[in-house]
Amino acid sequence: MKILHVLSQMPDFTGSGKTVQAIIRQAAARGHENFLVAGIQEGFNPDQFLLPREKTAFLEFNGNDLDFLLPGMSDVMPYPSTVFSAMSAEQYKRYKTGFRHILEQAKERFVPDLIHSHHLWIVSTITRRVFPDTPMVTSCHGTCLRQYSLCPEVGRKVQAELADIDAILCLSESQKTDIQKIHGIDHRKLYVVGGGFDQQQFFAGPKPEDGPVEIVYAGKLSRAKGVPWLLRSLKQFNRDDYRLHLAGSGSGDEYDECLELAAGLGSKVQVHGPLSHHDLATLMRKSHIFVLPSFFEGLPLVLMEALSSGCRLLTTNLPGACEILGDKHSDMVDLVSLPTLETVDTPFANDWPLLEKTLAVSLELVIEKSRTQRQADLAQVKKLTSNYSWEKVFARMEDVYLKVTV
Repeated sequence: MKILHVLSQMPDFTGSGKTVQAIIRQAAARGHENFLVAGIQEGFNPDQFLLPREKTAFLEFNGNDLDFLLPGMSDVMPYPSTVFSAMSAEQYKRYKTGFRHILEQAKERFVPDLIHSHHLWIVSTITRRVFPDTPMVTSCHGTCLRQYSLCPEVGRKVQAELADIDAILCLSESQKTDIQKIHGIDHRKLYVVGGGFDQQQFFAGPKPEDGPVEIVYAGKLSRAKGVPWLLRSLKQFNRDDYRLHLAGSGSGDEYDECLELAAGLGSKVQVHGPLSHHDLATLMRKSHIFVLPSFFEGLPLVLMEALSSGCRLLTTNLPGACEILGDKHSDMVDLVSLPTLETVDTPFANDWPLLEKTLAVSLELVIEKSRTQRQADLAQVKKLTSNYSWEKVFARMEDVYLKVTV
């Protein structure tokens, strides 16, 4: 099967970017031919081992094609970006024209049997218009649902065209419900396939028996991920037997706030910046705890990566997290109740002190557990992660491919 993959942002750095890479690798391993259309930023160097240059078509932002930064599906991206809600009418027009042009170029170079686009947002609807008769599936990563609430006028225009997509791939049952509520798409077009992690990179090894309990957070350094509240919660500790590793980047005031709070904790926090999958996996294998205090996620697969690496998990009880981990605490998993949110990813200011206290208490308990029992329960790890290998996830995707191409 010839598959055209379409992503509106860079095919790297973010969850959807890494997902596109994994899908292309799995598809190639199963004998499919792949072609990628994506948005990139000036200076981005594509992975020649993923696809040769002749099997790609990129729209370059802040460079040869468009003179503004690439709009990210999240308002805080791990690289400088444009925010959709702040775009001008002229920028929207050029954005749409640019992607339509690059998709039409791809159509001349590659005749797909199937299109797999990402995000229920602008570029997926443009793709449907350029390829009106080609079977098409679209993966929802969750951030597109958030953009619908942040940019309702744009969202309403997008919504009218989403019904023409043949199938929507959902990360979880809760996300499937959200898509039905927001977009009213026929439930028969919605398939829960989940998301995958790379078992070749993320696997458990012996944990350090001596020294501080090593804690790791990986993701954007932003408020939506709960990082400022996590860092403020650590100030309530009166103990020195831990070290927090922050892996990730961000931009703007939120990123600066995280760095300032981290600096205030001195040697108890080590800021790594963005890490490759290999380096992140190495860090996770050496860590005892992974913490994710996020307020909004589709399916937080970084939890599967961390768990597979033998980390105990402390995470907010997001619907996606509860779905993949279960809603009960276990020796390897502890869930923190989310406060009521004022917006889709921001708690009410009055609840901040309670949230910080709750995180502090929960962290102290998990640190104490890890201090006395430093090695992972590998039987629990295998039970929780076995259904989320990329081989199994892509097999579920491939079943949907076959249904829409019959």
